[in-house]
Amino acid sequence: MEKKLEILITLWPSFPHFERFARDERLSGIRLNSAMLKSASLEGEFEKANSIQNHVPLYFDIKGNQLRVMESFPYKDHLELEINHPIEVNTPVPVLFKAGADNALLEKVENNNRLIFSRSPEFMVYPGESLHIRDPSLIVQGKTFLDYEIEKIEKAKKAGFKRFFLSYVEGQRDINEFREFVGDSEIVAKIESKKGLSYVQNEFKKKDNLSLMAARGDLYVEIDKPHEMYDALKLIINKDPEGYVGSRILLSMIHNPVPECADMLDLAWLYDQGYRKMMLCDELCLKGESLDRAINVLGAFRDNYAGK
Repeated sequence: MEKKLEILITLWPSFPHFERFARDERLSGIRLNSAMLKSASLEGEFEKANSIQNHVPLYFDIKGNQLRVMESFPYKDHLELEINHPIEVNTPVPVLFKAGADNALLEKVENNNRLIFSRSPEFMVYPGESLHIRDPSLIVQGKTFLDYEIEKIEKAKKAGFKRFFLSYVEGQRDINEFREFVGDSEIVAKIESKKGLSYVQNEFKKKDNLSLMAARGDLYVEIDKPHEMYDALKLIINKDPEGYVGSRILLSMIHNPVPECADMLDLAWLYDQGYRKMMLCDELCLKGESLDRAINVLGAFRDNYAGK
């Protein structure tokens, strides 16, 4: 019998609706996204999670190569940011924020990790947020796993985590280095860039405890043309028939109780390509009521379309 659709979400134990969904039999996994939380707060979050008996399987997300904001300095006439990884890039160059919904022109890079923009983007940029530099001259330098990320990994392991998402996987070296920290734990390698797609095409080999995820939130921003998303998603599921897909799913339900037609057809297309593990985006998971509705819609899709 063909395996039915599995539903995953993103929550933190401190969310008021966490305990309710941590026991939700409709779900197959809950991702804890480490991006916006400092290491010092993790122990309390893990204690809350482990206090719930018979909970849905938990995954911990580690950022790896992803460029993220460490400090933000908004001046009246321009913006300066400090980022996590040192970089080299030809300037001036556009930088995208908010999953591509906002942008600013990067004028220069100082000390390899301080970015100086000629103007501020439309919206505030906060520590922990990601940014995208799509120019081919970009070189991300330094270690894949920064000290504070290693500290998070160690705390997650101490709390008993055996399932991990690894963001921005771009080569087998990333997986090998991560294995040194997490051993034979389950790893879901999030593919979010053109380099990541090259890894899938040329290096990835399916193994026990290693799966791919088409992480559509950032991947859609990083590819050159929107229509390239079709081939990217097909590549990932063809290389890993047990692959995951996440983000940009049922986005119309963030603000509306009923999904738009395009959202339902998107689910059908993903399922027809072979995806059986779907994860809702972070924003849809922030409120219990909207999350419950979205899970109901996915459940109805699972029963009425995927169940046939």
